[in-house]
Amino acid sequence: MNLLKSIASVFAGILAIVLLSTGTDFALENLGVFPPIDHGQMMPWMLALAFLYRMIYGIAGGYLTAVLAPRLPLRHAVVLGIIGTIASIAGAIVGWNLSDHWYPIALVVTALPTTWIGGKMKVGKSIIVTDK
Repeated sequence: MNLLKSIASVFAGILAIVLLSTGTDFALENLGVFPPIDHGQMMPWMLALAFLYRMIYGIAGGYLTAVLAPRLPLRHAVVLGIIGTIASIAGAIVGWNLSDHWYPIALVVTALPTTWIGGKMKVGKSIIVTDK
């Protein structure tokens, strides 16, 4: 039973990140902030905005996964981050020429840290290491 709950918690984090990211992309395209996908590359500020909200959604996904985890919430958030890193690597390979190269690299590099931060927020322990 715990295995199913673990899988469901990670899946919920994936689903939240994907739905929030694509939903925001869709909304910004419909509002005219972003060009439609088939109209060429986005400007650097558009990529920066997309990167920012994807980081926020990664943190939220890590938090949600940790909340739903039956035990070891931070470990579940890290598993989510590993899956996100693998998916981001695949996306970077497939879409390498679709945007400035810093963008897919940044998504790969931040996938795990953002979900880890979300998991740490749930666990409630300090993210910052002190000498005390």
